[in-house]
Amino acid sequence: MNSSTVDRRLSTLSRHLAGTIDKEGSGISCSPTSGADSVFTNVVRAPEDPILGVTVAYNKDPSPVKLNLGVGAYRTEEGKPLVLNVVRQAEKLLVNDRSRVKEYLPIVGLADFNKLSAKLILGADSPAILGNLVTTVQCLSGTGSLRVGAEFLARHYYQRTIYIPNPTWGNHGKIFTLAGLTVKTYRYYDPVTRGLNFQGVLEDLGSAPSGAIVLLHACAHNPTGVDPTREQWEQIRRMIRSKSLLPFFDSAYQGFASGSLDEDAQSVRMFVADGGECFIAQSYAKNMGLYGERVGALSIVCRTADVATRVESQLKLVIRPMYSNPPIHGASIVSTILKDRNLYQEWTLELKAMADRIITMRKQLFDALRARETPGDWSHIIKQIGMFTFTGLNTKQVTFMTTEYHIYMTSDGRISMAGLSSRTVPHLADAIHASVTTVV
Repeated sequence: MNSSTVDRRLSTLSRHLAGTIDKEGSGISCSPTSGADSVFTNVVRAPEDPILGVTVAYNKDPSPVKLNLGVGAYRTEEGKPLVLNVVRQAEKLLVNDRSRVKEYLPIVGLADFNKLSAKLILGADSPAILGNLVTTVQCLSGTGSLRVGAEFLARHYYQRTIYIPNPTWGNHGKIFTLAGLTVKTYRYYDPVTRGLNFQGVLEDLGSAPSGAIVLLHACAHNPTGVDPTREQWEQIRRMIRSKSLLPFFDSAYQGFASGSLDEDAQSVRMFVADGGECFIAQSYAKNMGLYGERVGALSIVCRTADVATRVESQLKLVIRPMYSNPPIHGASIVSTILKDRNLYQEWTLELKAMADRIITMRKQLFDALRARETPGDWSHIIKQIGMFTFTGLNTKQVTFMTTEYHIYMTSDGRISMAGLSSRTVPHLADAIHASVTTVV
């Protein structure tokens, strides 16, 4: 390339950087964002997420006795995040497998992961699996699974209304609303008994329009920790089927509630056994400790194998413009554990140990409150199940505990039992006792 050619290219580049030249040769000014004010000046500051914002406030607190009971992540007795031993073993196997590559996964994700996920929640002998009535796609944890399912329903289902329990996880309403569904609530929690408002559940679902979608927590209801009994689940199932409602299960804690993977899947399996259709969003954040890997699955149980195939084809059209295809590493960890008998067995033992520690924390907190003769009936702490407990504390009492005791939780009084330890239970019990005796 000669010097005159180089000079011409440099001259062209210089003119391009200075401003575009129009057809008449007059210079066009730089972009409209070059003024003193940003084009986003009118954007208002959004409020902190009510759950994640708790951690933001906690991190800013310099107190040595501070305690974060807001975030839904398991902690050890020492208060540290836990990476399961079985997960480390699976990762070693994956790293040492020289045949593994980093190519894109298909739109629906890792095939082994999808098959094994469906079997985990439905049971290997499920008639839906044996009859090829299930389509499963890998998604971005539970949130992504819910969103993909919601987008599909908004495009292809004749009813656009979904009923979610009151209360429920704070993100549920946003996910379904942004997907284009109309969100309504059904009564679930009874603040008087701090248990299930079973009559309210049946009445509200009984008055829902035929075909409406119903969000159900498979187990370990978030935020209350209140689950229906098996007999109550059966009555709920009959009500839903009699009204031709469409159940959409959120299964975020399989095995993490009772310590049994099969026990925690019973509600879902009851609905699949009756031959009806349903949606199931799964997450491996809690039960495998894969929070940051964002590993989840959406399964849709259909009436026929042909419908299941067509549903999958449309799910691809939802996923492709959303995130194209899911990440490979977390799903590979899950499938490695689920298909290896020894790893699977070790996982069930680690999972039960986590569930048992949470149950122990419930008992210790209940005993500590009883020892302090704290006013009120605190038996709901040991009756509720899973990661969270709905304490019954009001907003003023929560604020008091944060200000005076540096204990952080969501304003509705929900606490993560997984964030407690034998060392911190007395501090929490002191704070609860002080709050209910000082603040009305």
